[in-house]
Amino acid sequence: MLQRRALLAAPAVLARPAFAQGTWPERPVRTLVGFPPGGSLDVMTRLMAEQMSQRLGQQFVVENRTGAAGHLAAEALARAQPDGYTLGTVGMPTALISPMLYRKLPYDPSKDYAWIGQMWEFPNVVVVPASLPVRTLAEFIAWGREQPGGISYGSSGVGTTIHLCGAWLLARAGIQGTHIVYRGAAQTIPAMLSGDVQLAVDNLASYVPVIREGRLRALAVTSDTRWPTLPEVPTMAEAGMDGFVVTSWHMWAGPLGFPETAQRPLFAAIQATCGDPAVQARALEMGARLIGKGPETVRARLAAERPFWAEMVKVSGAQVE
Repeated sequence: MLQRRALLAAPAVLARPAFAQGTWPERPVRTLVGFPPGGSLDVMTRLMAEQMSQRLGQQFVVENRTGAAGHLAAEALARAQPDGYTLGTVGMPTALISPMLYRKLPYDPSKDYAWIGQMWEFPNVVVVPASLPVRTLAEFIAWGREQPGGISYGSSGVGTTIHLCGAWLLARAGIQGTHIVYRGAAQTIPAMLSGDVQLAVDNLASYVPVIREGRLRALAVTSDTRWPTLPEVPTMAEAGMDGFVVTSWHMWAGPLGFPETAQRPLFAAIQATCGDPAVQARALEMGARLIGKGPETVRARLAAERPFWAEMVKVSGAQVE
């Protein structure tokens, strides 16, 4: 929450940089977020909005359009006028996993959006209460197999990367698990501390403070290398589970038809931001790695990851009416 207040308090510098082509933006730009204030997506969106405001000379106003697992904001973005003044931060789960879970969505990620660029990615972290008698992933697996009736694991919703990763981990480990849904890490963490759940494979960004406090124990991260701010925590491969490299990544998008005259300066600002060492350091402290790749990379990565997530959905048994 302190990070969010800091972002809100940061002044917007209104000097237009040399790379801002043409006259866009001439007025404030609405930026939609599908999840509540204070969460990892909201905090990172506000960081980027602050940077866009400084680099492009107009305010990027963050609007939290919450509900329906991010679908309300996704629909609002798809239906917005493509005039260059409505953007959204769209997560890979919204664009890729939701169409596998829902028979009907109020948006079509393959047709309704102009992808502008990848911005950041979060790894997940395998966390357990510090009160459990385990210190490694192998010890947790051995302990979990011995629990009568299995264990409980928490997530922020059916079909989220958090749910799918937890289900996949338990399936591969041979542990029986009961999935319990909470409204984000703000509820999952207290449930873990009280003993209601024994595991979460959740976005690292939400857990760094409580891990550092020693109340939860990090057993592994799902990135391909150790995370710079938690160098003592092994990767999944180092912890003994190969083929478990997972990140939840996010991109900036506009409605289909978003004008090229806006896309060009916006993407230039995204690249400049993602290449800024000071901003990179702030993002890492929040648990995110900046990317700054273009729309072609977005489309290629969505296509490449589709079979992987389809298998994850199948293993989890996730279904949404």
